[in-house]
Amino acid sequence: MNDSQSDPGGIAARPEEHADDKKTGRRRFLKVLSGSAATAVAAGCGDTSWEAFFQKHYLELDEAQKDRLFERIRKRTLQDHGVKVRLDDPPPIEGVSFAFAISLSLCNGNRACVHACMTENNQSRDPAMQYIKVIELDRGTLNPEKGDLYYEGEVPKPGKVYLPMQCNQCDNPPCVSACPTQATWKESDGIVVIDYDWCIGCRYCMAACPYESRRFNFKEPVIAPEEINPNQGYLSNRVRPKGVVEKCHFCLHRTRNGALPACQEACPTGARKFGDLNDPQSEVSQVIRNKRVFVLKEELNTIPRIYYYFD
Repeated sequence: MNDSQSDPGGIAARPEEHADDKKTGRRRFLKVLSGSAATAVAAGCGDTSWEAFFQKHYLELDEAQKDRLFERIRKRTLQDHGVKVRLDDPPPIEGVSFAFAISLSLCNGNRACVHACMTENNQSRDPAMQYIKVIELDRGTLNPEKGDLYYEGEVPKPGKVYLPMQCNQCDNPPCVSACPTQATWKESDGIVVIDYDWCIGCRYCMAACPYESRRFNFKEPVIAPEEINPNQGYLSNRVRPKGVVEKCHFCLHRTRNGALPACQEACPTGARKFGDLNDPQSEVSQVIRNKRVFVLKEELNTIPRIYYYFD
């Protein structure tokens, strides 16, 4: 299936990065070490300061190191985009296991979730960068390969069903195993995250993902300063550089602070249910317990955290 929503996109590289291609960023250095330089395409150089070049892996940083890193990002965002941001780093909530349940009876294909996600997560407008895709299918089939991603006109159409797809936050994520630099990993609350400072743009994770849920920033994006969401998370919706992979992260900067994901908040039909699998009273737990649910490509044993059902 040809996916227009995986069109190239990303946050613009800083002028000094693409003006002098000889400057070596840490991601370029890691490319050489990982042996992936031949396959990585147009990876953006990260913060070229000496401290950033030798920055430890996110999971190894102490709080003081994180504070310095976040301050660098705030200053860089103000310098490059003219926007003051509030950069947060909410940790996983102990004992919580996040998941989505989506009613295909209620989803009418309006794509409100797509646009809300784009706005919330500072995705490129041109070229388009969208984490969620909605596929129009003939009623009676749920094979995404036979659907229409480019449907137009009034929805819902008679005889059609609409299938929203995004990162499934798999419990057995093949993308994590494929990453040569450990730039992506699964956290205790079920969310698979990406550290954009460690991503080298090799796109091995994209090849490994069976849901086509990851996007690569080939080009500089277009996003107006007034459209940038200033409420940002380091592992979620902060402004990304050119040359990295990104994807849905269950709006962790919102959900770990007690709010709903932007896509669910925007859904006008109530098709989306989000919550804690460990909480028997949560909407998602009640759906899984009381409805006949299914997951996509179950045979691959990725153990997805997005469940679908019909009312």
